Formats: sequence, C-alpha cells, structure tokens
Amino acid sequence: MDFSISSEMLNRMMRAAMLDKGLYEEVENDPSLDQEAMTVVALIAIVAGLLGFIFDVLLGKGIGSAFITLIFGVIWTVVGYFIYAYLAYFIGVNLFNGTADFGELRRTLGYAYTPMILSVIPCLGSIIGGIWAFVAGIIAVREALDVDTTQAVLTVLISIVVMMVVGMLLGSIVGVGGMMFSRF
Repeated sequence: MDFSISSEMLNRMMRAAMLDKGLYEEVENDPSLDQEAMTVVALIAIVAGLLGFIFDVLLGKGIGSAFITLIFGVIWTVVGYFIYAYLAYFIGVNLFNGTADFGELRRTLGYAYTPMILSVIPCLGSIIGGIWAFVAGIIAVREALDVDTTQAVLTVLISIVVMMVVGMLLGSIVGVGGMMFSRF
C-alpha cells in the first residue's frame, strides 16, 4: 500500500475542506482514488493517535497507558471510518433510497475527514475540526447518495450516534486495559 502524499492529494484535501461539492462528485466517480481516500483517513488517524499519546504523557498516565491510547486512537479512527461509511451507506440506501455503492460513499467520506487535521490545535481544534468534518460529511453523503440535504443530515447524525455508542463501549474496555499499564 502506498500512503504517499502528492500535491494532487493535498489539492483534493483542500477542496474537501472548502466543502467543494464538485470535489465530492469527482471522488465519488473515481475508483482510482480509493487508496488516496484511505491515506487521508490514515493521516488523520496518526494525528489522533499521537495527540492521545502526548496528552496521556502530559497528564502523567504513564508511557504504557499512552502507548495503548496511541494504538487505540489509530485503529479506532481507521476501523471507525469503515464502520461509519457502512452505516451511512446502509442508512442512506435503505431509509432514503440513496443510489451510491459502498465504495463511492467510502471515498467521499474519506475526504470529508480532512478538517479533523485541525485537532493538532490545542483546545478548540478538535471541536472546530469535528463540526467542520460533520458538515463535510453531510456534503459527501448528499453528493454520493444523491439524496437531499435533510436526508444527508439524518444519515450522518444516525451514523455518528451509533459510532459514538460503539466508541464509548470500546473506549471503556480499552481504558480499563490501559489502567493496567499506567504504572509504566
């Protein structure tokens, strides 16, 4: 797998962040961008994992616990991306008669993760990036599934609520495991 970052990829990420609906249409219709969309998600996953690691170390939780946070942050972001894309696909197609296939929706949502790079900014970066990515996700879903904005909002909201519940459950399990390493 090639996770290199090209100028074309950076340009597409910028267009995704600027909520350019034309970009989401292009990505939807270009299966050759599967790997690139995954690279966007991997980049965000690495940032999320590293930030979790740094915060755990700064909070005195120990290197072992911080390492578990790093691994969980990376894995959950990538796995969560696939689950989120599948949920949005399932909901959009079955509840709102969306017309995309899973690959089309997965690619558009991969680029919609772009604003999450703002999580590198302390305090407000994650909040701003999260809200921005939420809006980008709505545009990605709307363009890929060919549904109206209300249906896209509902698709994204339902998908995110399910993801939050799953994330909290997994986080609780990993958090308990991380406590065992907090002395290291």
